Amino acid sequence: MLSHVEMESLIAQAIKSFDDSEIDTSTRLSLANLVGHLLSSSQVPRPVAPSTSKAATTSTSTQSQDDSLSVGAKVQQEIIAKPLLSPREMLVSLGTWMNKQATTRKQRVGIIHAYHSLFRILGASWVESNYGLILGHLARDLVTAPKVTAGSKTEHVWTRRGMNILLRDVISERMLSEQGLISAAMEIVNTFLRPYLTSILFSSSSRPQSPAGAGQSSTSAFIRQQQTERPPSSDTLMMVLRELAGLLEQLGNLPPVIQESLGGGEVLITVACSPAGSGVRGSAVNALCAFVRACPGRMGTIMESLYEGLKRDITTLGTLAMQLSNSSSNTSNLPSLGEVKSRALGHAYSMYGIYTLLATSPKAEEETSTVYTGQEQHISLVNISLHLHLPPISPSVLHTATSLLKSTLDQPLPIARISSEIGWTLVSGLMALGPHFVRPNLSALMVLWRNALPKPTVRDNNSMVGKEEWGFLLGVRGWAVGAMCAFLRWNNNLPGSDSTGSFDRGASKLVVTLDISRRLGTLLSNALGFANLFITAQREEVQDPTSPTGPTTNFFLQADEDGHDLQAYEALLRSHVHVAFALLGFATTTESIQRELITSTTSLFAGNTYTGSVLQVAIAAKEGSFRGLWKVEDGYAYGVNSIDSREGIEGDSVTLAMSGPGTPGATQLMAGQQRDVGEAEIEDLLSKPILGSPENDPLSLSSASVTTKPFVDPFPPATAVVNSSIDLFSALVCAQDSNGALKALSGLIDTAKVDKSSSSNMGRRIAVTVNSVWALLLSLRMATSRVGARAGREIFGGAQVGNIISVFLKDAILDPDENLRGAASEALGRLSSLSSSTFLGNQINNLVKEIVNNRDPYARAGCASAFGAIYVYAGGVAAQAYLKTVLNVLMSLANDPHPVVHYWSLHALAHVISASSLSYGPFIPSTMALIFKLYALDTHEPEGGTVAQANASGDLPSYQALCRIVDGVISAIGPELQDSTRTRSKIEDLVYELLRCEDETVGVEAIQCLRQMMMFAPAKMDMADLVTRLKGYLASPRRPLKVASINALYQLVQRDAFLLSKVGGDKLVEILFGMLDEEDSTSIEGVKNIITNWLTQTVTAAPSAWIDLCQRIMARTTASQQSATLPAASSKGAIFQDEESESLGAGLPGGQSDGAAGHSTARWRTQLFAMECLHRICNVISASGRQEHLDLRFAKLHGIAPKGLFVSRIPDLVRMAFSASAAYVTEIRLAGLVVLRDVITIFAKSPDPDYDDSLLLEQYQAPITAALTPAFSSDSTPEILSSAVQVCAIFVGCGVIKDVTKMGRILKLLTGALDQSKSSGSFSIGDVQQISPNAAVMLRISTLTAWAELLIASPQQDYLKAVIEPYRSTLAMLWIGALRDYASIRGDSEVLQESSSSTIDGLYMNLGKEILLPYYDDAWYRIIKAVAIMMQTRDPHILPAMDGKEGAVGSMPQNEGPTALFFVVFGLVYEALVQASTSSTSSASSQPIIIAALETMENLVRPEYAGDAILDNAVFDEFTSLCYRMAMMENATVHIPLVRTIASLASTQFTRSGRANGKQSSSSSHLQLTHCLRICAYVLRKALPSSSNTSEDQSARIGLFNTSFSALAEIGRAFGAETKEDIRGISITLYSELLKDETSEFDLIGPTLPALRTMLDAPPMTSNGIESFGKLIHGLISCCLQNIEETSNRSGPTVVLKSKNNFMAVVLVLSSLHPNVKLGRALIDQFCYLMTQRMETSTEFALTVAQCAKALIAASLVPTTNAVLKHCAGLLIPCLIKLVSTAAAAVDDQEKLPILAPALDEVLKTFTTFFNGVPETSRQAVLAVLLPTLALLLDPSRSPLSSLHVQAIPIVLTFASASPGPFKEVTDGLDVGAREVLEASVRLAVSGRQQAASSQPSTKRQISLKAF
Repeated sequence: MLSHVEMESLIAQAIKSFDDSEIDTSTRLSLANLVGHLLSSSQVPRPVAPSTSKAATTSTSTQSQDDSLSVGAKVQQEIIAKPLLSPREMLVSLGTWMNKQATTRKQRVGIIHAYHSLFRILGASWVESNYGLILGHLARDLVTAPKVTAGSKTEHVWTRRGMNILLRDVISERMLSEQGLISAAMEIVNTFLRPYLTSILFSSSSRPQSPAGAGQSSTSAFIRQQQTERPPSSDTLMMVLRELAGLLEQLGNLPPVIQESLGGGEVLITVACSPAGSGVRGSAVNALCAFVRACPGRMGTIMESLYEGLKRDITTLGTLAMQLSNSSSNTSNLPSLGEVKSRALGHAYSMYGIYTLLATSPKAEEETSTVYTGQEQHISLVNISLHLHLPPISPSVLHTATSLLKSTLDQPLPIARISSEIGWTLVSGLMALGPHFVRPNLSALMVLWRNALPKPTVRDNNSMVGKEEWGFLLGVRGWAVGAMCAFLRWNNNLPGSDSTGSFDRGASKLVVTLDISRRLGTLLSNALGFANLFITAQREEVQDPTSPTGPTTNFFLQADEDGHDLQAYEALLRSHVHVAFALLGFATTTESIQRELITSTTSLFAGNTYTGSVLQVAIAAKEGSFRGLWKVEDGYAYGVNSIDSREGIEGDSVTLAMSGPGTPGATQLMAGQQRDVGEAEIEDLLSKPILGSPENDPLSLSSASVTTKPFVDPFPPATAVVNSSIDLFSALVCAQDSNGALKALSGLIDTAKVDKSSSSNMGRRIAVTVNSVWALLLSLRMATSRVGARAGREIFGGAQVGNIISVFLKDAILDPDENLRGAASEALGRLSSLSSSTFLGNQINNLVKEIVNNRDPYARAGCASAFGAIYVYAGGVAAQAYLKTVLNVLMSLANDPHPVVHYWSLHALAHVISASSLSYGPFIPSTMALIFKLYALDTHEPEGGTVAQANASGDLPSYQALCRIVDGVISAIGPELQDSTRTRSKIEDLVYELLRCEDETVGVEAIQCLRQMMMFAPAKMDMADLVTRLKGYLASPRRPLKVASINALYQLVQRDAFLLSKVGGDKLVEILFGMLDEEDSTSIEGVKNIITNWLTQTVTAAPSAWIDLCQRIMARTTASQQSATLPAASSKGAIFQDEESESLGAGLPGGQSDGAAGHSTARWRTQLFAMECLHRICNVISASGRQEHLDLRFAKLHGIAPKGLFVSRIPDLVRMAFSASAAYVTEIRLAGLVVLRDVITIFAKSPDPDYDDSLLLEQYQAPITAALTPAFSSDSTPEILSSAVQVCAIFVGCGVIKDVTKMGRILKLLTGALDQSKSSGSFSIGDVQQISPNAAVMLRISTLTAWAELLIASPQQDYLKAVIEPYRSTLAMLWIGALRDYASIRGDSEVLQESSSSTIDGLYMNLGKEILLPYYDDAWYRIIKAVAIMMQTRDPHILPAMDGKEGAVGSMPQNEGPTALFFVVFGLVYEALVQASTSSTSSASSQPIIIAALETMENLVRPEYAGDAILDNAVFDEFTSLCYRMAMMENATVHIPLVRTIASLASTQFTRSGRANGKQSSSSSHLQLTHCLRICAYVLRKALPSSSNTSEDQSARIGLFNTSFSALAEIGRAFGAETKEDIRGISITLYSELLKDETSEFDLIGPTLPALRTMLDAPPMTSNGIESFGKLIHGLISCCLQNIEETSNRSGPTVVLKSKNNFMAVVLVLSSLHPNVKLGRALIDQFCYLMTQRMETSTEFALTVAQCAKALIAASLVPTTNAVLKHCAGLLIPCLIKLVSTAAAAVDDQEKLPILAPALDEVLKTFTTFFNGVPETSRQAVLAVLLPTLALLLDPSRSPLSSLHVQAIPIVLTFASASPGPFKEVTDGLDVGAREVLEASVRLAVSGRQQAASSQPSTKRQISLKAF
């Protein structure tokens, strides 16, 4: 083992090597790993001799030496084992190098890498145990070292950033368990924040003043007990506050111990109000925002506390202002102005930060069944909670801000400046509340902006204006424009912005109208003009800033207490103006202003403006020490921009594909090389010259609400203005026409060239070039993404524009700067995509010439990158003609030994292959040969090439590029890969060879190649070996390799989850679930996707295994549960802890046990995911159709073992739901309720296997009630209560318990919630008493929705009527009131109608609209459906509710006009239908809303509700237009209620109108009825098979036919007698079209025959009407006969069905024929002939013809029947006799007889009916025909008797017994043979009956004896 001296020597050599000028990233990481291994070895216990031990103790004290010697002999025999260095000594030994004055930045980056490596090697357990020591070392020893404190502000920011990377990216996100995160947060609070508060609250120089009033007593008492120590510095505070914010975000839900430690947020508020500066304030506000997001329930208390503290501070400011105005010096009883300023700004910015959290409103698309979306679901739930807990103080805050801004005119300048900043900060925060709050107050805001941004005058440029005045004027304008930016960001609907909500609420009313936009543009121009005035004044003050004789300092450069000088305030103002213009858009901006903006922005980022150190420039120019733009350490870097290349156009996948080496920022370089993100962040510290810090721009906190990052670092003002000018220039260029764009781009390029040629500042020249190229790139990105390809071509597609840009980009492409080359290449590629093919060809040719003529490696690398960019953005098709040329060039360059050349050539070649796709096929052999050749070259190996080039190759790994080329080749080959054995084997061998490379980044790319092979040739791969490899990579400590393996497993599980189960087994699932507890967020989502897909595919086969896995996860404890058991003393920082506390990890962060992160605990997010898996299990199994999983009785019946079935796990599911509902985390509690709801819904109908007439869930009533009980505890949130109420309603309505008296607590909770809903004040349910107003409204909505669900289910569950009956009156009023409230909020009305039911009580002024609208959107259609049911059943309570009169049942007079709330409900229903009809087809999710709306409309149009209002021409026209649209666009399911609505309107309104007038309808009514007729007729014609989609639901179409024909009948009755016959004709004509159909395989006629019968009812009574009716019937029968004749000589199911349906239709018509209707004899004869023919020729029609004949003969026997029927009977009886004779002849035909048997049975029934129907006098004649026919079937000699004999003999006996006389006479008249057969048959039948009768008693006695 190495000694301490040897170790220090090696570390010194390594750190010295960090500063080597040629060192590359790989070498730096290797050296850092060496240092980490060396230092980690010092923690390994090693044996130490006793003498060494004594020597060590001697150095301590003489007394300790004597104590050692007292145990002499015993100690001498012992060998002590201890580490070489203690943990603190180890950290200090590395920190010493970090803090040395001579240590360069490159060395410090290497040391930070060494820290990273050290922590990774020591492991998570060691880091978690020693977190307090690590935090103290980084935050105190390094951040506050003399090298940092004596350095510049940039040095402070750089050091903090490095330490925060170690804490956040390296330690917190990867190494800390959930308990470790809690301990880390406690460590920060107890070690840094509370001592700091002690120092500021109880120091002699400051007065303790509680910002939270009385609520701070507990915290103050704790602080007084803290030991006095050196308070942390501002840098330390900013660092630890940033880390605390990250920890709070990472925890998501804070356990009570952290909430108590932070005093409910009070500690952070106090730190924000401290006089530590704006940086600490901004950091504290960010941490407070993170705290509020993690504890939304505390937001109300925090906001009220902040507002009260702010009002006190404003009062104190007013007192100080009066004393300053009076020049009074008696201020001994008042705090200083600085203290008051710090407190007031702390309160104001804290409120601003919390308000911005509300800016991301939740969307309305979540339903409880689909709430699981990972992190997004948590964010959405947090946003909902924040809105629900928002206190109603926002109007008062706005009033306070307005008053404060108005009062600045009368205040002294220092006070006025503070007041202005406070006021505008509050206004900026209020803007995040959205349009619902801003719109009513917009006029007042415009007045404030107009006063703050006046037009600049000559007086403003007065030379007598001093520093304070300039600071005040610049500050006020900057804060005002900042508030305008917030207003535009959250209230401006720019084109293309998406809106949320199911009804597109974002587009309902625009806040920023054209007039407002024009006025805001003018004000922004005023602000920009004032900034120009300041520049002019500055130039007059400083004549020549570059002259040595000029003044070096003046008040313009003097910084204030926040570290900003006047130039910084001017830059902030200008950057805010730029951002505001970009957010405002340019639709109302005049051309002159646009030209001015283009000129000013161009001069800022590309002009000769330089605000850096002139001395530094002079020294660099004289000594030639310029090291490059990205190595500058002054925080300004010659004015270069700091825009991240990854923050380009959102969703630009092409940009993401191009990301890699060569784009600005080392992080992008590392990401392109698959480096670890933590290492990449550290490496960024070398290549990013400009870093952000919270003190640079406090208003940048607004960005935190729209990003997942908990912390936002604004850049310095001088850099921020450059960034904003580039962004604005890019937007302006894309808003110009072609000529304007040409002028702007020409001006930019000319300005940049002039500055480059005239400036002697090399750094500034490079910065101008970078800025100019970046401006062009952003413009092109915007043109290709946001503007659109067509508009982009109009701007950039011209030859002039393309030429000037390409010429300028050429120099950048050839530049040695890698970042500049990458940006220029992308810009050229995008420009080529917008230009002509000629331009593209010219660019490729120019690049080829440049490569041939220019031997510089960097120029060649730039040209290669440009080739790749052109193919990526222009596309392989557009550049297809040049593919061979480009490939030859790139392959030639790929052989170049220089690493820069061959790497970028390979990188570009990969892009070319990917873009070319299938067209690359001819070049695949040559490419494969090149790959193998390059792989064998020494120059392309990681350590290959010359010594000078070895380091350069470390940052440009060729093997990664080769892998990308292989990946592209596999994609180009495609599915043919599985057929090409030779190529596939080559590729597979190469990929596996690369996979064995030591560099894990190459392995990541190789895994991507394997994924491609899995896609195209899965059958040719060894899946078992692949899964084994991937499972091994999951344990890799390297994040990129792990993520790549997760992605590959996800692809594999999508393809075949059962294969993964077979190969991976349960062990792989357990590994994946374990990763959820151990890994960071980078891999968690991928792991969840794998498990989710695996579960979805395999759970139906083994649900019990998945449930067992989830059960094991839920059985673990979470850190929140552990921390809840902590003793109260633990928060006081006790040094000694008992063993139980040690085992729980509850002690100080230094003493946590290693087992805290073991498998006995689980992160709460892991348990939430387990509950999500249970929810998915329920959904998948219920949708699978596997009945055995849901029904034990069915399983037993089919011999399926119940073990392992889903239904057998109900107890476990309920138990886990109960466990989840009692958790500390809101999300888990909600998930438990969802699973409980799933169990109730899925198993509600499952029968009990042991007890008949019982349901399975009856035995689980008590456990379900117990699982619901925790949801109503005092700590439940409104979301939990809302979900629990819904679950209660589902359980009550599912039918498990039908006895109301046995429903117990569940029904009591529902009824109690309903009683609470009556009042408009507070709402209490269960043990929850204090609920915010917005939450109360949300709970009322949930309660009413739950009761609506019960009423909707009541038709299927009769017992629910008893549940609902006592509350019908209350429900009617509350439901109508809720609909009225919803209409008011939807209509954006600020005035609500009076009502005795539940109202919102002005809560919308308290910003409840945005959060309550989604709840209303989800609930209103259920409520409206319940209202429709009450209307349909004529409930007596609904009509008074519609009139807004409670308790008026039975006493309501019939009003002629509409009810009071008719238009409210009608408007809601109408708007819902309009929104649904805007799409081509209604989706499955919107169809229930449409149907509920139409059902309501069906009842709403009735006169008792609508009066005559619906008949108003304007209303009726809109209504019918909507009906026309729905008739054209919707399907049959929606058409049914639509037609019923039309029928209801016609049958109630128009018939009522006719009765009232005593005459036919007026012309207006006639026209309106005509519209109704047209709609129904169109719907009916659309439903016909010849004109509709045959794939539509046939049952819905049948229902539509019946409904439509009934509606036509109703409309006909409404028209009157004359028109009714015309409509009857229309109906019959449409029905005849249906009879012609041969396209449908389904029987549409049979189920719709009742509709035909309805059409024929009520024939006209007049002679003319009868005649017309007869012609109509004649035509219908003729049509049917024609249809029958058309099917002759044809066969098939459709033909047979058509013939049968037409036969039945004719029979129906004839059987219902009026006696006076006359038909032609020839028609009837033809019909009877066709029946006879079909019976004789086809046995398929025998049964149908027999049934039809039976119906006609039976109808002919009616005394009042039509004579036509008697004629039919006479023609059909011979047909039936023929059928009997045919059957008799086939008595021995075993094939034919079974077919004729059913028809014969119908014939015999017909004979019986005919015989019984004729009068007695005619029966002899009838028997004379029937008996000989029946005799044909009799054969008494056969034994056994034939089936025909058995069928016929009962009828013969019936005839004989009914008419014995005629029977005997007819029998006697028969011929001898027939008479003998008949007599023998009768005797045989009679004797058989007598024998049966005589044997019956004996048989009974025998049975009786046996029974005894």
